[in-house]
Amino acid sequence: MPLLPGKRLLLTGVLTDTSIAFHVARLAQQEGAEVVLSSFGRATRITQAIARRLPAPAPVIELDVTSPADLDALPARVGEHVDGLDGVLHAIGFAPEAALGGNFLATGWDDVATAVHVSAYSLKALTVAARPLFGPRVSVVGLDFDAAVAWPRYDWMGVAKAALESTARYLARDLGQHGVRVNLVSAGPLSTTAAKSIPGFSELSGIWGSRAPLGWDVYDPEPAALACIALLSDLFPATTGEIVHVDGGVHAMGA
Repeated sequence: MPLLPGKRLLLTGVLTDTSIAFHVARLAQQEGAEVVLSSFGRATRITQAIARRLPAPAPVIELDVTSPADLDALPARVGEHVDGLDGVLHAIGFAPEAALGGNFLATGWDDVATAVHVSAYSLKALTVAARPLFGPRVSVVGLDFDAAVAWPRYDWMGVAKAALESTARYLARDLGQHGVRVNLVSAGPLSTTAAKSIPGFSELSGIWGSRAPLGWDVYDPEPAALACIALLSDLFPATTGEIVHVDGGVHAMGA
């Protein structure tokens, strides 16, 4: 039996076929879901091209999560393709160059604010914008990177991820009574386009090779995508505010 029969999903973050979000979209379709993708600006054409590599055609709507106009228009834009939503994937993160790479003490507020807005506040903004389309039981899943410790050169993106984790918990608190589950998948480092833009990514990913009890393949996003599929399904009806680590076990190991 498929895991997502008839589920209607809005998935952000599909930009390349190496991204976790792309593999969530692929697996979701294989598991019976109807998928709507989002992108914005010049990236929209890239997402439309990548969407053609999915098992079935998927519409792409315009959505800049920092734009109040786009957020207000979200229900209507999604509604052109599906009559409601059963799940949302938040696969959005960005920090300016000045907020990464060992510049922590010198980073100005404007760059920090951008990182937190795009990478953390957007989870709340997206969820609230999509809420008019929610059915009686909905799963919101976000992509995380373990913020329990300070990573080399990750700097204010690490702070933004900590804010994302806290945002997910508060959303879980306030929306649980409405049948909405909010959980995060904390994946180990993967060789995606976004990751490659992080200064020192090879140094960071190298940690996993020596510390992951299960091993870790930086070129395989499918384990993280499978965790997202499980959380988007009905297999975890009483789980919310949780962080599921898909990192080969590194989060549980001492230094």
